[in-house]
Amino acid sequence: MSQGEKIKVGISVGDLNGIGSEIIIRTFEDNRMLDFCTPILFCSIKTMSFFKKYYKSSIVFHSINDLKQVVHNKVNVFNVWQEPVKINFGKEDVKIGEYAIKSLTAATKALKADEIDVLLTAPINKHNIQSDAFKFPGHTDYLNQELQGDSLMFMVTENLKVGLLTDHVPVKDVSQHITKTLIDTKINTINSTLITDFGIRRPKIAVLGINPHTGDNGVIGTEDDDVLRPALKTMQDNGVLVYGPYAADSFFGSNAYKNFDAVIAAYHDQGLIPFKTLSFGQGVNFTAGLNKVRVSPDHGTAYEIAGKGKADISSFKEALFTGIKIFKTRTENIALSANELKSSGK
Repeated sequence: MSQGEKIKVGISVGDLNGIGSEIIIRTFEDNRMLDFCTPILFCSIKTMSFFKKYYKSSIVFHSINDLKQVVHNKVNVFNVWQEPVKINFGKEDVKIGEYAIKSLTAATKALKADEIDVLLTAPINKHNIQSDAFKFPGHTDYLNQELQGDSLMFMVTENLKVGLLTDHVPVKDVSQHITKTLIDTKINTINSTLITDFGIRRPKIAVLGINPHTGDNGVIGTEDDDVLRPALKTMQDNGVLVYGPYAADSFFGSNAYKNFDAVIAAYHDQGLIPFKTLSFGQGVNFTAGLNKVRVSPDHGTAYEIAGKGKADISSFKEALFTGIKIFKTRTENIALSANELKSSGK
């Protein structure tokens, strides 16, 4: 991004039979959004024109076939495909899954080439995207392969940030995935992202126990004593402000989370249920640990309301603003670090 240019936000359109088109159109038909960024939709002008007509929107699209044709103060549509697409709102469709992946892969390619600054992903259906060419459970795993770093699903709001030791792992397999190496990697990733991407100088991190009541001294499982506590002790000795393990059942209800900059849960539902209960509609899924910025709303395709004009754009807008803010904070911190190295002569 050259100085003076707006941040370019690339948007993969997700499942075309879901609510992605509606939340994208409703967000950017407000021209004030163009003061904050330059959006680039990875789709096709034919498809987006269908949605514009369907939702009776006043939005104006700028169709491009080359990312060098991007115009600021316009809602750009980069044509990933040319053919018409049959839309059946609320229906799971393998063909529609193929278009979701076409959009995602094109947007990711642009992200890697610095042709966009931030990737904002509309919701996909994890089932209909599966193919011989795409065998990932979701965005995070795919981006972990395509980008540099170690990805971590980090659900964030202004006041609550929740990371996961394991994400899309069956509950029966969780404990065998949680090793000292994994704990070190995930906690260091969150510690670094809180500093670099959120500007928190000395982050305080809470870790939830693997078992109920953190194992009750081995009565309900030994993983907390055998694996988690020793790993946390080593990190504390190395200066990381990490605390726990805490019993998960009372941690959020007692408001203990408010004493920390981030919370790390052992597995998906242990962290995501309280996060979405406390923050649904305002939450953002940020892929921490990678060399590029990717964000998404905290909800899925919502087939049950797709095409009905009932979708709430709050989380999508929060994701947009969060992505922009993280990109700015990261860029400033990288520049500051480079200047510090220069001045120290390293």
